[in-house]
Amino acid sequence: MRVYLDNAATTPIDKEVLQAMYEVMETRFGNPSSIHSHGRESRALLEKARKTISTILKVSPSEIFFTSGGTEADNMAIRSGIIDHQIKHVITSELEHHAVLHPLQAMERERVIRISYVKSDSKGNINFDHLVSLLQANERSFISLMHANNEIATITDIQRIGDLAEQYNALFHCDSVQTMGHFPIDVKHIKVHFLTCSAHKLHGPKGIGFLYINHNVKISPMIFGGAQERNMRGGTENLYGIVGLAKAFEIAYRNMDIDRVYILELKSFMIQELRKVIPTAVFHGETSPENSLYTVLNVSFPPVEIADMLLFNLDIAGISASGGSACSSGSNIGSHVLRAIGADPERPAIRFSFSKFNTKAEILYTVERLKELFYSR
Repeated sequence: MRVYLDNAATTPIDKEVLQAMYEVMETRFGNPSSIHSHGRESRALLEKARKTISTILKVSPSEIFFTSGGTEADNMAIRSGIIDHQIKHVITSELEHHAVLHPLQAMERERVIRISYVKSDSKGNINFDHLVSLLQANERSFISLMHANNEIATITDIQRIGDLAEQYNALFHCDSVQTMGHFPIDVKHIKVHFLTCSAHKLHGPKGIGFLYINHNVKISPMIFGGAQERNMRGGTENLYGIVGLAKAFEIAYRNMDIDRVYILELKSFMIQELRKVIPTAVFHGETSPENSLYTVLNVSFPPVEIADMLLFNLDIAGISASGGSACSSGSNIGSHVLRAIGADPERPAIRFSFSKFNTKAEILYTVERLKELFYSR
């Protein structure tokens, strides 16, 4: 059996998405910037996709800008938002994805900004009292905090952060890559200035995403060289990817309630089965349904001699999972998120992440292989 439990890294493309992309590839090859009929046909598809996404998010189509994915969207929001609004102080956390931390830390090295890291507890919940004190201590801040952690699944109350941002005249950027298409995000009720999305996290294609920019915020482009995306991102648009992103977004919201219940059952089932066979296993981050991303489960296993070989042995058994964030896989530096929450470095951690295509049979198979690895030696 082959089991894919690394959906937080990337997801398989939905067949409906593939079909939509194939049709465009076969019949719509014109450049959307061209004024002839081939170009106009492509432009119509591009704007239809933008309209689909904006309608679902309850925003204006003019607030959606297509990018190459979540990393570019994060970088664009951070660099342009901070520089164009002449903000010198940034509030973030040590738990953020490197797509957020690395550009911020680069700007701090360049002496453009000063970073304050808001405190968090052992489950990854940010300290709102500390956040308020940081906002009060600085004239104006740029807040960059994620909606749900990609490694430990803890959800942050972004509506509360948005309210604080408004109260203290801060700009709020939210890395929502892990929650777009998995949670209903009604931008009308969340005072956020920037949101990010990557299609391949919700059964769409790789290499495409978008940045939502609130219409009250004006920023300069990060990529120059053309008038595409209303002069906000130079370069011919990835039409096939954009169509795939919109279709994946549409499917995700259409089936969200059903998929959420199903995937949450898989996660709960795995927790239940792991507790039976490896009672000393514990779980990083929040695990309650109301406080946790239902697609992610980070398991801390007891120290064993084969700790460094756990992922390798699972791979041999046909099981794909991740040692924390996918961006840290294969490195020896470990997970910055697990270090930040004070996780025991002697206990190996594996992130299992689920999708609508997984089954309980796959969960049972994975738990049995783990049992063999821990108790057959």
